[in-house]
Amino acid sequence: MSSSLKETFKDVAAETRPAPAPPAPAALAAKVRTLAPTMTRSMQRVAEAVAGDPAGCAALTVTGLAERTGTSEATVVRTSRLLGYPGYRDLRLALAALAAQQAAGGAPAVTADIAVDDSLTDVVAKLAQEEQQCLADTAAGLDVTQLEAAVGALSAARRIDVYGIGASNLVGQDLAQKLLRIGLIAHAHADPHLAVTNAVQMRTGDVAIAITHSGRTTDVIEPLRVAFDHGATTIAITGRPDGEIASYADYILTTSTARESELRPAAMSSRTSQLLVVDCLFIGVAQRTYETAAPALSASYEALAHRHSPRSPR
Repeated sequence: MSSSLKETFKDVAAETRPAPAPPAPAALAAKVRTLAPTMTRSMQRVAEAVAGDPAGCAALTVTGLAERTGTSEATVVRTSRLLGYPGYRDLRLALAALAAQQAAGGAPAVTADIAVDDSLTDVVAKLAQEEQQCLADTAAGLDVTQLEAAVGALSAARRIDVYGIGASNLVGQDLAQKLLRIGLIAHAHADPHLAVTNAVQMRTGDVAIAITHSGRTTDVIEPLRVAFDHGATTIAITGRPDGEIASYADYILTTSTARESELRPAAMSSRTSQLLVVDCLFIGVAQRTYETAAPALSASYEALAHRHSPRSPR
């Protein structure tokens, strides 16, 4: 299928597919953390204001928020839409609901950098808090409509290719081996040349998944583009939903963007979020294909059982 013809089908599907619902109030802070690095500085000021003081901002008109952040009304509206709300009125309603939740005792988001002289006790506590925040942010910001569509495509796929480099490849391998154990044909490709070679063989009914935190990894974008051009259904798991990878993705599953530090690069926090999305995909597919998945999983357990049994002493 040509790229232009697939784009036409994609546009028709988009017209008939229900629009994603605005983010729940609790997801607002997660959306800000995820999208802030891609915003202009003026939009960042608006986003940081509403996430930092939802009660105060909920009481402001669009003009008042523009004045408070030193921006324009148009910037406030654009920021609202980028965060997933049809307009500023909808964002104000979400802010009011979020303020009510916080007043009722909702726990604030807490992050803490790890210092070179921190004790291991502090490291454990800080990492645990950061991991929990990453998972909570990803869960809050995950578009379930997109997730359900991705699960449907995977459940019916003839074959599945997963592309990822570095830490993202480890996540891709995790997904591929899970899918293999429930009887699906799935392979993870770390070699970019081999990934493109396999992508050329993709067809309608196949699914290609790209995992890239930045959304800009050329070695992941290229095979996804090739698979897209050959008619495969394409899925992107990324922390940058507006990155280049989105141009070749039928469905986008967004992961959280945690703060980087010298001792904790993005690869660590992004992997945590990616693994959550991968597990959601796997469980969704296993549910959809339970009649075949359950026996396949049992067979794989049985085939490996002897490898986990204690050996008899000689």
